Amino acid sequence: MVIKETEQFVKTFHADDFSGHDYAHIERVRRMALQIARREGGDVQIIELAALLHDVADAKLGGTSSLVDTYLQPRVSPGERQQILEIINSLSFKGGDRPPMRTLEGKIVQDADRLDAIGAIGIARTFQFAGQFKEPMYVPGLTPREPGDRTSPTSALHHFDEKLLRLKDLMNTDTAKVIAADRHRYMLEFVERFKQEWEGQEEA
Repeated sequence: MVIKETEQFVKTFHADDFSGHDYAHIERVRRMALQIARREGGDVQIIELAALLHDVADAKLGGTSSLVDTYLQPRVSPGERQQILEIINSLSFKGGDRPPMRTLEGKIVQDADRLDAIGAIGIARTFQFAGQFKEPMYVPGLTPREPGDRTSPTSALHHFDEKLLRLKDLMNTDTAKVIAADRHRYMLEFVERFKQEWEGQEEA
């Protein structure tokens, strides 16, 4: 029952999102987290609820941690609520220097979220996010932002150097590392092809 309730709550929260953090993203993260859990273990309900709710706490999407806390209070035990909140509050990339996840459940949800940021869908989400926040597609000669810098100019393509191409080496579980390696190769090919087309350097 709590899973179905949470699905509806999250669908409503993300109903008007066009930044790549819509309910389709949430559903992919949930499926991937459960797929990883089948190989790696962990408490499936904690994993599923954390995956469903992880972006409800994201300030850039209008969410807060207290909103998640309030939602969970009447639905799960205090211990479960604390574990889910710990996962959600530790999930974000934020320059790639966050402390490691403490629990297996947290590692699995973090891996699932990061996997959705790379590969073919990750590429699409990057350009969708840039358009939503009025960032250019590409600016030749622009220096990639340093970790934690959210104010300097950037572009969709620079986001690959700033974050996406770093995610492969930040995966927690063996299952995610295998998937990430394949998606990473795809992104490298895309970035090279993008720059060739931008400069008109393809062979006729």
